[in-house]
Amino acid sequence: MAMNNLLFTTSPISHKQLLCSFSSLPIHTLSYSPSPLPLHIPTLPSRKPRNSIFTPQSKGSDSADAPDRLISAITYFYPFFDGIQYGKYVITQFSPFQTIIQPLVPAIKVFKSFPFNGFLVFLTLYFVVVRNRNFSRYVRFNTMQAIVLDVLLIFPEFLERTFNPRDGVGLELMMSLDSTVFLFLLVCLIYGSSSCLFGQVPRLPLVAEAADRQVL
Repeated sequence: MAMNNLLFTTSPISHKQLLCSFSSLPIHTLSYSPSPLPLHIPTLPSRKPRNSIFTPQSKGSDSADAPDRLISAITYFYPFFDGIQYGKYVITQFSPFQTIIQPLVPAIKVFKSFPFNGFLVFLTLYFVVVRNRNFSRYVRFNTMQAIVLDVLLIFPEFLERTFNPRDGVGLELMMSLDSTVFLFLLVCLIYGSSSCLFGQVPRLPLVAEAADRQVL
């Protein structure tokens, strides 16, 4: 409407009078059509894309990039180091286990050098990794599995402190329990770390569902 007012500034007449006045004009006058006024449409300045902040995240629930894989694989050493004492019978009796554990001895000594190292590592993994949304769900899930696995070590420790047999059948049962716990931790370490290095999602028995509930 505003543009029509600019192009046609005449007194108000009916559309019939306008047609009659056009018919009385010479043909060459009617054939003349003034060039339209140029229209200047303002253009918005182009917006530059914002620089995205890098956060370590997996490309899906079943895949992850290299940093996620490495972090997830390392977390499974935490429960193994914390429960290495349950392998005292197996390691001393079978030399292949000594060969497996030997490269990890320096790291185990550092971990066991301070009584509260295990608790400090637990707090760090839980609050810095699991509760940190900057890490992918892949990393947080595997970290939570390692934490839950370490928490389960409370039960064999409680049994040892409660009964603590010195000899006989009680000692044999305790040795079998300790060896079973150690082998379970070793299998979880090998399976969990190797799966993470290959970008797969390891689901450990007894702990996977609990880790799922904690990682949203």
